[in-house]
Amino acid sequence: MNILLIHPHDIFSPEEPWTVRIRRLAVEFAKRGHAVQLVYFPLQFDDEQPRQYEGVPCLPLSRRVGIWPLLHNIKRIRELASWADVIHVQKCFYHAAIPAVLAALLHGKPLHYDWDDWEIKIFYDAARQPWFVGLFLATLERWLPVLSDTVSVSSQRLREECLKYGVPGERIFSAPVGADLDLFHPATSGARVREKYNIAMPLVMYMGQLHSGQYAELFIRAARIILNQTRAVCFMIVGGGHRLDSLKKIAQDLDLGANVIFTGCVPHTETPVYLAAADIGVACFEDNEITRCKSPLKIVEYLASGKPIVASNVGEVKRMLGGAGVVVPAGNPGELAAGIMRLLHDEPLRNLLRIKSRERAERIYNWGTTATNLLQAYATQCGGRPRVSAPVTALCP
Repeated sequence: MNILLIHPHDIFSPEEPWTVRIRRLAVEFAKRGHAVQLVYFPLQFDDEQPRQYEGVPCLPLSRRVGIWPLLHNIKRIRELASWADVIHVQKCFYHAAIPAVLAALLHGKPLHYDWDDWEIKIFYDAARQPWFVGLFLATLERWLPVLSDTVSVSSQRLREECLKYGVPGERIFSAPVGADLDLFHPATSGARVREKYNIAMPLVMYMGQLHSGQYAELFIRAARIILNQTRAVCFMIVGGGHRLDSLKKIAQDLDLGANVIFTGCVPHTETPVYLAAADIGVACFEDNEITRCKSPLKIVEYLASGKPIVASNVGEVKRMLGGAGVVVPAGNPGELAAGIMRLLHDEPLRNLLRIKSRERAERIYNWGTTATNLLQAYATQCGGRPRVSAPVTALCP
């Protein structure tokens, strides 16, 4: 099968780490003998020279605002679509979604929409752009599932939204996030990270982007509760984003000192080493429309790394853990602190959860399983019979 993947962000930039989903799916498809091409939109666009990601050809296009960049993107994606058996677009941003829809219509090719986050809710939470941008985004996110031949969703809440829009249930496929089981592994050593930060005590870790729709402040406030009882524990926040400075200020105002470490942005290839240094992984959330739609990447990477987990009970979290972690009420730093303390004081439970976590990742939450679900969706669009792949030549000049 010839698969054209389209993502609206920069797959090579550490500033947009959420592109790991499309990157790992591209590699999984290629491993199974499918021909794959990936269109992406870099933060800084210079030219259209193709690149490679682990052997997958990647074409950069411009995300500049304006009619001429959009028309150029429509032209290029339409050219690429003539090669494809299926067109797969992730997220609803106009500079990628509109060319994908038009290319599918003009060539009569099946369109698959991969809906992994409720983008308009994240937009309103951030509210850093004009209102009319939000209106346009909301319109695209409302109609893209309907215009697509099949839709994959990362959560039950997004499935419900698709059904409400009128998408038939048989066109909706489950595609939660996954982990790279080779990259994230219990055997990985975290000694280098512990030495770098001079950590000789139990380490509790929060890993994730420090942007809107993230809740590291809950982690900091839970850390304060614990550190008021004992200083024999260290907390680490791994990740970068526009909230990093404000979170550092909160930790400073709470007088948490050297017991709370901020690493800043860490390349995704380095995150397994950081996770390996942790004794407990934390995934804390508030209960809102954003978190009810997520299947959080941090949870599956904790699972694959064999970490005992404390996580907030919202959306997909409890289903994802499946008993491989401690679940606490969402949005409550006191309950979060109690869950962390429970694991810190119960070594047999930590050891049991390490085993359960890895088993759950191997059984369900890995990119191989997600890729299988998506290939099933594609097959329904191609009459159930995937076509033989043609050579990848469309990206070549």
